[in-house]
Amino acid sequence: MRVGGFGCVAFLQGTGFSMTERDRLGLRGLLPPNVVSSQQQIDRFMLDMQRLQKYARDGPSDTYPLAKWRILNRLHDRNETMYYKVLIDNIEEHAPIVYTPTVGLVCQNYSGLFRRPRGMYFSAEDRGEMMSMVYNWPADQVDMIVVTDGSRILGLGDLGVHGIGIAIGKLDLYVAAAGINPQRVLPVMIDVGTNNEKLLKDPLYLGLQEHRLEGEEYVAIIDEFMEAVFARWPNVIVQFEDFQSKWAFRLLQRYRKTYRMFNDDVQGTAGVAIAGLLGAVRAQGRPMLDFPKQKIVVAGAGSAGIGVVNAASRTMARMLGNNEVAFESARSQFWIVDAHGLITEERTNIDPDARPFARRKSELGHQGLSEGASLVEVVKKVKPDVILGLSAVGGLFSKEVLEALKDSSSSRPAIFAMSNPTKNAECTPEEAFSILGEKIIFASGSPFSDVDLGNGKIGHSNQGNNMYLFPGIGLGTLLSGARVISDGMLQAAAERLASYMKEEEVLEGIVYPPISRIRDITKEVAAAVVKEAVAEDLAEGYRDMDARELARLSEEETVEYVQQNMWSPVYPTIVYKKD
Repeated sequence: MRVGGFGCVAFLQGTGFSMTERDRLGLRGLLPPNVVSSQQQIDRFMLDMQRLQKYARDGPSDTYPLAKWRILNRLHDRNETMYYKVLIDNIEEHAPIVYTPTVGLVCQNYSGLFRRPRGMYFSAEDRGEMMSMVYNWPADQVDMIVVTDGSRILGLGDLGVHGIGIAIGKLDLYVAAAGINPQRVLPVMIDVGTNNEKLLKDPLYLGLQEHRLEGEEYVAIIDEFMEAVFARWPNVIVQFEDFQSKWAFRLLQRYRKTYRMFNDDVQGTAGVAIAGLLGAVRAQGRPMLDFPKQKIVVAGAGSAGIGVVNAASRTMARMLGNNEVAFESARSQFWIVDAHGLITEERTNIDPDARPFARRKSELGHQGLSEGASLVEVVKKVKPDVILGLSAVGGLFSKEVLEALKDSSSSRPAIFAMSNPTKNAECTPEEAFSILGEKIIFASGSPFSDVDLGNGKIGHSNQGNNMYLFPGIGLGTLLSGARVISDGMLQAAAERLASYMKEEEVLEGIVYPPISRIRDITKEVAAAVVKEAVAEDLAEGYRDMDARELARLSEEETVEYVQQNMWSPVYPTIVYKKD
C-alpha cells in the first residue's frame, strides 16, 4: 500500500537484495553481507513475534494483540512485500490482529498509535476541494477503496477519525485474501465530526473536534467525495464500512445503481449469514431447498440485522418461485427483536427498514406473543430453528434464552452470535454447548476456539467472518468490469460460500471453512461473481478480457482467470545479472 505522499515501499527488500542488485543500487556495505531468502526473513520475523509474546510489552495497558499489531505495522512500513507474505502465510494467526477483534482496540487507541499517515482524510472543512484533493494521492490507478465516517466502528460506537483503522485493516485483507495489488488500494476516512464527548475533549485527538454534521449537509459531503473519486478513478470499487444504521441504508440506496459500490455491514454480513444458514440446513441432513421452512429469530434491528433479514427473505422467496406469495411466505419466517422487544405492526415510530418484517396483529394471537415481547418469550413461543444475534450486546443469549432453545422444533438448532468484537458476542461456544449439548450448530462473528465436549467429541466454533465474502465480491466485480454490484452477484457469492464445504464437514457441524483456505475461497467466490455479472449482462470486461470473451469462459476457465489476476507478494527482480 502506498503511504500518503511518502513514496512507495514495494521495492524494499532489506537483506533480500541480491549482490548484483546491491552493486547496481549502491547498497553494498549498507547491508549485512549475507543475502537472505524471503523465507528466512519471515522465519526471523516470526521468531521475534514469539519472543514478543513472552517478554515484550509496551506498558501495562498494552495488550499482547495490540503489541503484535504494532510490530506488524512497523514491518508494513519498512517492507511491504514481506508484510503481506507474513500475513498470507500465517493468515489464521494474523487476521484477528489486522482485522477483528484487535482492530477494534487499535481504533480505540489510534491517536496514540499514529506514526505516519496511511490513506486519505476528507473532512467537513474540505467542502468544495475534494475534486482537486484526490490528485494528492500518488497512485494513478486505484482499484479498491474502503471508506468509513467512523460513526459505528464494529460494536464500539462513534470513534470519529480513529475509524480509519478499520478501513486499513479491511484493505489488508483485500490484498491478502483477494490478491488486490497493494499499490492500488486506498483507505479513506470522511471526518464530519464526532458525537463522542471523550474525543471532543481529548487534546490529542486527531480529528475535527466538533459535533457530527447531519441531514443534507452530511449527504452533500458524501456526494462530493463519491463524485471526486469516481472522476479520477472511474473503475474504482468503493466499499462503505461502519456507517451508523440511519445512513448505511440511505447511502446504499442512493449510490448503488450509479456507482460500483457496496456496504459490507449490510450486504457482506447478510451474505455470510445466508451461507451459514444454508450450511445449518445441510447440517440437519436436509437439502438447501428446505431453507424457506426455517423459523429464524433475529436479535438486532440495525443495519446488519435488517440487511441479513432482507437478503435471507429474498433467498427464501427465490427458492419458492419469486412471486408475491413466495415473498409473503418468506417474510413470515422471521421474528425480529430489538432493544424494545418483538417488533410488531402495533409499534409506534417503527423503523421503515424493519416495517416489512413487523409481525402482523393477526399472527400474534395464536402465537401467544405481543408487541415488545422479550427475546426469551419469543424463543419459547416460536421454538425457532435458528437464533441469530446482530445486536452488539454481549451476553444477550443468556442462560434463559439458550434453555428456551431446547424446545426448538429442529433436531439441530443453530446459534449465530455474530456481533463483533469478541466482547459483544451474544454468547460464547462454551455457553451454548454446555447448555444445549452437542447437537447444535454454533457460529460467531469473532474467532473462538472449538469446545472439547469429552469422549473425543468436539463442539465446532464456526467463525462467520465477513472476510469470507467481501474480498471475493470486490475481486469478482473488478475482474468482470461490472457497472454495478447487483443483488444477484451478492447472492451468487453467498451460495458459492455455502456450497464450498464438503458434505462430511457440514454433517460434523462445520458450516464455514478454516481461514487458512481464504485465498482459495476468495478465488471461488470471485469466479461466481464474475459468472453472475456476465449472466446479468453487467460485465464490461477487464484489461484485455472483454465481456464477450468472459461470456465464453467455462466455470473452470473463469476460476483460472481469477487465479491469474491475483497479486502475490514476490520480490521483483530489479537488476538482472548478465550471463
